[in-house]
Amino acid sequence: MDAIGELGASAPATLAGFEALDGAAAKDGVLDAKTRELIALAVAVTTRCDGCIAVHSAAAARAGASKEEVAAALSVAIALNAGAAMVYSARAFDAFGQQPTSAG
Repeated sequence: MDAIGELGASAPATLAGFEALDGAAAKDGVLDAKTRELIALAVAVTTRCDGCIAVHSAAAARAGASKEEVAAALSVAIALNAGAAMVYSARAFDAFGQQPTSAG
């Protein structure tokens, strides 16, 4: 994305901070690269980041993720989004219940 490069040129400390954070998360350790990319892909879906989906789909493929593994990770994202909708729906229902009723 050209705009990211332009933003980085205008705010180099911000870009450097992002790159440091991204690099730290990408280091091998407890999780292997494929697992990290599957998590990143699921998170990208839940945060609705098109660029992240593109980057982490490609990285998951390069890390050897199978179609079935990607589908399993995306199933978790789907369940999480449904769970979040349930929690926020309960909050909305509660907020609605705190409103005065109309005396009609």
